[in-house]
Amino acid sequence: MNIEDKNGATVLHRTQVQAPRRSWRTWLIGRPLPTADAPHQTIGKLLGLAIFASDALSSTAYATQEIMIILAAAGAAALGYTFPISIAIVILMVVVTISYEQTIYNYPGGGGAYIVSRDNLGSKAAMVAGAALLTEYVLTVAVSISSGVAQISSAFPDLFPWRVQIGVAMVLLVMLINLRGVKESGTAFAIPSYFFVIMMFITIGVGLFRYFTGTLGTVVNPPEMHSFGEAAMIGPFLILHAFSSGTAAMTGIEAISSGITAFKEPRSRNAGITLLWMIAILGSMFLSISFLVGPIGAVPSEQETVISQLARTVFSDANFLYLLVIAGTSVILFLAANTAFAGFPRLSAIQATDGFLPRQLAFRGSRLVYSRGIVALAFLGAALIVIFQASVTRLMPLYAIGVFLSFTLSQTGMARRWWKVGHLRPGEEVREAGSVLRYDPRWRGKMILNGIGALLTLVVVFVFAITKFVDGAWVVILLIPALVLLFSRINAHYRRLAEQLSLEDYGAPPRIVRHRVLLPLGGVHRGTLRALSYARRLSDDITAVHVSIDPEETERLQEKWLDWGDGVRLVILESPYRTFLEPLLEYIDTIDATRQPNEVITIVVPEFVPRHFWANLLHTQTALTLRWALLFRRGIVITSVPYQVD
Repeated sequence: MNIEDKNGATVLHRTQVQAPRRSWRTWLIGRPLPTADAPHQTIGKLLGLAIFASDALSSTAYATQEIMIILAAAGAAALGYTFPISIAIVILMVVVTISYEQTIYNYPGGGGAYIVSRDNLGSKAAMVAGAALLTEYVLTVAVSISSGVAQISSAFPDLFPWRVQIGVAMVLLVMLINLRGVKESGTAFAIPSYFFVIMMFITIGVGLFRYFTGTLGTVVNPPEMHSFGEAAMIGPFLILHAFSSGTAAMTGIEAISSGITAFKEPRSRNAGITLLWMIAILGSMFLSISFLVGPIGAVPSEQETVISQLARTVFSDANFLYLLVIAGTSVILFLAANTAFAGFPRLSAIQATDGFLPRQLAFRGSRLVYSRGIVALAFLGAALIVIFQASVTRLMPLYAIGVFLSFTLSQTGMARRWWKVGHLRPGEEVREAGSVLRYDPRWRGKMILNGIGALLTLVVVFVFAITKFVDGAWVVILLIPALVLLFSRINAHYRRLAEQLSLEDYGAPPRIVRHRVLLPLGGVHRGTLRALSYARRLSDDITAVHVSIDPEETERLQEKWLDWGDGVRLVILESPYRTFLEPLLEYIDTIDATRQPNEVITIVVPEFVPRHFWANLLHTQTALTLRWALLFRRGIVITSVPYQVD
């Protein structure tokens, strides 16, 4: 298609016909997908539950244990508070879920707490929300994978020394599956996710039946009880400490609101229903597990997880059903990292589009996923596993602050949104960056609900910051402001760059009055003559430059140049210290110092390119060296003229 604009210029549109060539990446992650396939890569509710709910559902494998670890500091009698604390957590979970259900329908473009904060609280709050969410996603990978390794080592203690290596390997596997695309990762994770849910409900169902029939029994040969911290008395501080640890059960709730765009149309409806399914399953499993660990006498331990103790007690032995429960739990914990791999790349792409992260994160890869974000998340998650030696207890204090900070900002932003909605006239619409505001007669009730939710989650943030500060929460408390500062610097760079590149009030482009060309010579050969021919097309003002290190070689080069140089002047730079770059840069500085306004200096570098890539290691790579040395100099252009050799 040809389009001619008002200035007479013609714009031609041409579509690539040939598919990209097959390579090792094709074998590893699949053939490239065209942009037109994007609508076909969206997912329904069943796959959406497998992809976005795995983190939340998997938290039932360790949330109860985290409550018990804190309570154990006051002795075995304190473990009786596990179930009441779990009820309080589920109530808070319902309040937060209602808030995110509203977010899904009012912000169908995704982004969750970041978008809500950006549109209602400003860019500073948005950066805090983005930092909190990105931190949470990285910790989700580390915590879920480490917890999965813990389940495996509970059943097979000989694997405990290899927990870090197993954890890193699983991160790489989940990364690879996600690089293959959204539908592929959903299909791969659907069966294990639903297998875990089925096995947990079987375990809970059998456990409740045996409890009410009086045949449940207690844990046989329980492991040594482990507590986190020094001995303490039962009191408000200990209860709040245990409550804050148990809120790990709420991690992952926000993932669906961040990834709405992954769902099929109608996106908001499908995402909203999936969120309700997830909370119903999560709440029932978490409460049931917290209830059953009391009658069986389960204890928190690094050697054997609470889930393992529950399963072998319910099924009376470490039999086949027990192994299925452990296998399902381990797999869902590994796959819980997939929620982060679904959310982190999408959120980082939105932030990159807004100019708070590198622009490269906003580009889709060959499989229509944000591959750079996926790889970055895998690297950061694996690094945490190595640093903290795959210990869930050591990682957990870092976990929930980011989660609940994003909860607080999201609900505060929604409360602010309802306040703005309440000040509109019926029928009036106001379009914002992420949504459209319309008058809602129920705005007061919704604003109050979101306000209460924001207050409750803010209390949890402070409780967690205080009770977990010395245990490692200080890392996140320092990390989030550091990330906000980084976002600000990146955004300032992009805004400054946009101002400098803007064509507004630019006028006519500056006319080049003079064009000087410098031609560095290492020898006189076919590649040199090709570079000289190219230089002559740029300008008649050409100077060949040779750095003399060996006088005999310089004499031979001079004789050759007189025969083949076509009358172009040659400047020989003596180098008594046998350096190449310094004399050449000094000469360029001399020329640059006398440069006139609207004068451009171009350095044309002859470069011969071997057929085999490894052969480049045998050559000096002059063009690359000069490019890096002169990259930040104004008015100097580096051009390499390649000459391919066999």
